[in-house]
Amino acid sequence: VSPPNGSVGLSQLSATGTKDATTFLRGDNTFAVAGGDNTPAVSAYSNANQTVTDNTSTKVAFNAEIYDTDSAFDTSTYRFTVPSGKAGKYFIYTSIYMYGNNNDERLRAIDIQLNGGIVRRFEAFGDSGTGFSNGGNISGGAVLNLSVGDYIEIFGKLDVNSGTPSFYGASAATNRYTILEIFKLVE
Repeated sequence: VSPPNGSVGLSQLSATGTKDATTFLRGDNTFAVAGGDNTPAVSAYSNANQTVTDNTSTKVAFNAEIYDTDSAFDTSTYRFTVPSGKAGKYFIYTSIYMYGNNNDERLRAIDIQLNGGIVRRFEAFGDSGTGFSNGGNISGGAVLNLSVGDYIEIFGKLDVNSGTPSFYGASAATNRYTILEIFKLVE
């Protein structure tokens, strides 16, 4: 039987759950809430230059925040920790502006570390003789399945022929050079 348009109501469907403005009817005849939120969410940055040792992996000093929805990022240890009840898949993105002072950078590298171990590495190599012609950014990202208490840290490495390498920072949040952004994906 094909019922006429507009003749089937909720009572004929026998749907379970609560119908309201924030739910939708699923194919299994139950009501579900649409969407979700992407929290925790963090946007951190370095607000000053960080001098680093040549050719040495160094934790990046993300010492300022634009936002931190769940207080999951510590600006003194430069560490993101998954809060209670917030396990799941996370998107992690970082970019570091590295500068060698003498235009002779041989290697720029970023490590995303999970609980103290490298899970992603990104590298860019300069010319073997003269290196990169100027300072610049190296960026990387990952989607990781994180458990409560897991922590993320970012390490950078700059190898130069001479001079004092550094990671650039900026005091104004709108002029960020070295950044870290993390947010939980809606599953």
